[in-house]
Amino acid sequence: MYTFDTGCWVDGVDTNDSIAEWNSTGIVDAIPKTVEGELQTCFIYDSNRTIASCSKWVYDTTYRSSSRGMEWDLICDQRWMGALAQSSYMFGVFTGAVILGGMADKYGRKTIFCWSGVLQLAFGVAVAFMPEYWSFIVIQFLYGIFGSAGAYITGFVLTMEIVGASKRTICGVAFQAAFACGIMLVAGWGALIDNRQILQVVYGLHGLLLVPHIWIMDESPRWLWAQGRSKESVDIVEKALKCNRSEEVLDKAQLVSIGRAKASKGSDEPSAGTTDLFKTPNLRLKTLNVCFSWFANSIAYYGLTLSTGKLEGNPYLITAILGFVEIPSYGTVVYFLDIWGRRSLMCSLMLVGGAACVIATLLPTGSTISTAIVIAGKLFIAGSFAIIYNYSAELFPTVVRNSALGLGSMCARLSGALTPFISLLDSFDPKIPAITFGVIAIVSGFLCMFLPETMNQPMPQTLADGERFGKGDTLFTSCLGKKRNRTYSEDNKVPEAMVPLDDTSRKV
Repeated sequence: MYTFDTGCWVDGVDTNDSIAEWNSTGIVDAIPKTVEGELQTCFIYDSNRTIASCSKWVYDTTYRSSSRGMEWDLICDQRWMGALAQSSYMFGVFTGAVILGGMADKYGRKTIFCWSGVLQLAFGVAVAFMPEYWSFIVIQFLYGIFGSAGAYITGFVLTMEIVGASKRTICGVAFQAAFACGIMLVAGWGALIDNRQILQVVYGLHGLLLVPHIWIMDESPRWLWAQGRSKESVDIVEKALKCNRSEEVLDKAQLVSIGRAKASKGSDEPSAGTTDLFKTPNLRLKTLNVCFSWFANSIAYYGLTLSTGKLEGNPYLITAILGFVEIPSYGTVVYFLDIWGRRSLMCSLMLVGGAACVIATLLPTGSTISTAIVIAGKLFIAGSFAIIYNYSAELFPTVVRNSALGLGSMCARLSGALTPFISLLDSFDPKIPAITFGVIAIVSGFLCMFLPETMNQPMPQTLADGERFGKGDTLFTSCLGKKRNRTYSEDNKVPEAMVPLDDTSRKV
């Protein structure tokens, strides 16, 4: 077998029963070599000893005997089709982040989450049975809309809105740690199930875990309060107090009255949407900075993941290990996030992770130190990626929080969709893609220094709160000892506009 995992089929040498070794005489005589002296992957000598393109390929079946790439020969001059297949899911997430983020702010977190969970299950199974390439691309695209954008992002926002300030860090990071567990589960199923169709069905059936949430999950009380549905909001908080066996007793009548008064006062205000994130200067700068941070975290994460793909060995074991090593990163983030703060920790992790992405390209591929740097860099970027979810949820007001996270996720998936195409630049120089990924992460790490700190700050509720939040607060003003501008919470007697959750955040 060739060193490339794939190679041209050589008639008379390769048969349906056996594939010749890559260094056998018949293979060496039939395949031209590169300038480095290695066998070509895409070319073969014809009967006139003229170099021609391959018409059929053989694949390394050591770890997998079936895949879409093998079925459709997504290599050589069809390599772009493989990149598009990888990107179609990310483009779906990109689209879903725009559409479903706004819908979750308008129609509710639970509604969008539950519908997305059901459709994720349907498309996750259906994609296994698509008979040809373009139908596969369409279903992958729809799968991305409702899978990551609809279920994952909305579920995260709901998690962050249902807990008090003291629990936001551990709940948010634990939500991200489940992603690492999912990576290990993907590797485990891949190692056990060889048939690609059955494997995809098994992956898709994991969506069944989301269906029971239709009956067991409550709507976000913060969202209900912001929508003027104060009685439903207070009922959920009261239910949570009973679940936690708290002795706190709510004055429901008073809280509902306050909520209705606030709702009637703001009833003439138009509903907020994604465009409102760009209408005022402070909120606009924060939005652009955070969006670029999402983009950079994603591109560095996938860039380092591509570097790990060059490691030799069992790909399923390597994938499982790389998922497992992210867990210590999340544990470290949980410990230090409420000590050092969101801003300084995320800046540091992005700068180091981006540097690792660049340094890995300067070392011999497969060397011990190169492998160590790649894994260490992935740890830092995984930690930074976990923080950006929490950070974004705390920076933006309730009325556009899901839209803001959807917009950030859209930027992250845009970079994820572009990554396979950027990787094609390795045909010019193998170092170009990883250096590009690393430099973007380093630049974003520096720009994050201009974002405000959110540690121990109540989450803003209205667009006016979001505009006032953190004005004049940067890493540089903090280090120089300058007094930052007061946030909206310091200007108001009531820390959070949503009274019931403010009063009970210590209990719920």
